[in-house]
Order: sequence, then C-alpha cells, then structure tokens
Amino acid sequence: MHPEGNHSCETSPKARNIPKDHELRIVLPAKMAAVRRGLQTIKRSERLSGLPFDTLSNLEIILAEALNNVVKHAYSGHPEGIIELHLSRSEHELHCVICDTGQQMPNGALPSDQQADLRCTIADLPEGGFGWGLIRKLAHEVGYIRENGQNRLSFSMEVRTNSPPEA
Repeated sequence: MHPEGNHSCETSPKARNIPKDHELRIVLPAKMAAVRRGLQTIKRSERLSGLPFDTLSNLEIILAEALNNVVKHAYSGHPEGIIELHLSRSEHELHCVICDTGQQMPNGALPSDQQADLRCTIADLPEGGFGWGLIRKLAHEVGYIRENGQNRLSFSMEVRTNSPPEA
C-alpha cells in the first residue's frame, strides 16, 4: 500500500481548492487483504481526524463495498491490479474518487437503482446486489466514467457536525 499515487485519480473540480493537509491518497493492490488494510489506514488517518463518527462509519461502509467490488469484479481474473483512492474534505463535504484499470462496469454504467425482490425465502435471497443501494443511500453525487482505460467512481458525502441533543 502506497500513500501517494500517480495523481491520475483526481477529485471533483469543486474539491480542487482544498488544502493538501485535507487530502488523502492511497494506492493499494487489488486484493481483499489490502482493502482491509487500506480501510484501517483511512480510519486512522490524521487527515480525516475530527470527522464525526457517523461520517467516518458511513465512509468505511461505502469504501468497503466499492473497493471489494473493484477486487471481485473489475479485476476478476487479474490479480495484479492496482486501486487508487483519493479523499479530500472540506468543512461540510467529503469527496472521494476510486480509480482502477480493471474491466469496466457492465454496460459502461453504474448498476441500476433497482432493489432486490425480498419476497422470497432466506435460501432464495440473492447473494449480492445490496451494496449499490447502500452506497446510494449514504452518499450523493455518485458517478462513474470509463476513460482512457481507467474506471473512475466518484461520490461525495455531507459532513454533519454532531450537535448536542435538544433540551
């Protein structure tokens, strides 16, 4: 796992004026163990310190889903793949871009927003397909593009400060 990438994986234009001490770049091998280590690195990063617990927890859920999808699907059959992750934060928003050079998403687009049919027995429940619903629920501005042989998944999250309960 490398803290710096080749800078080909940039965040959204509105995140470009964010100070470098509010950015985190990680490059990791496309392996499940590396994803787990990467998530731990992100949780412990001083550059994300001060984020509300809920925001950090939701970020971890989104990244676990997205990064595991890259390993399992984009790099299926290609164990030497690399994933580049760029996080940047402002006072009220967190921006993330995940880049890889694996296979593109089916039909070159994000999976549909269609919910799985849960009116079945537990044994007949689909194995997967729930991750994108979680990602869309916890993030906004979720986007995907394939350009110059590179997949680029981006999303933003609102950073809400924990306010004390009302008296």
